[in-house]
Amino acid sequence: MLEGVRTRAADAGDVDAVRRCARLAYQPWIDVLGFEPEPLSADYGRLIADGVVWVAVLPGYGVVGFLVMLARKDSLLLDNVAVLPAVQGRGVLRRLFGLARRHARRLGLDRLELYTNVGMSSNIAIYRRLGFAETDRCVEHGFERVYMRALVPSSD
Repeated sequence: MLEGVRTRAADAGDVDAVRRCARLAYQPWIDVLGFEPEPLSADYGRLIADGVVWVAVLPGYGVVGFLVMLARKDSLLLDNVAVLPAVQGRGVLRRLFGLARRHARRLGLDRLELYTNVGMSSNIAIYRRLGFAETDRCVEHGFERVYMRALVPSSD
């Protein structure tokens, strides 16, 4: 686990760092999937301005991960999550998902949901280890997606 990683709402000064993080985290998937994953073309400036992006920051290193959270009527959608390859496997994703659970509780929501491409099998395995269960597989907008859900405990 990385010491000193903190999470906070992203601000306008984080746009380039979030784009860089997305590029580095999703770049390896292009060859696997045969196309650019959607997060590579996201409008992070707009998403940050909308207040839906949170970042994980390591002092002296900067943004090492981010999470896009969208509140829905009955759940909190983790629309996009990325961690820099250099720090993957060191607790950043766990820290971001903890933030998501706390945010969902504040909103009165009892579950987190996410989706990923079926070809991202290692990510699916990671999400399972972090408490997510598969709820559906479908083709949507031409993409083969795996939907997953985790219940939000009443406390961490």
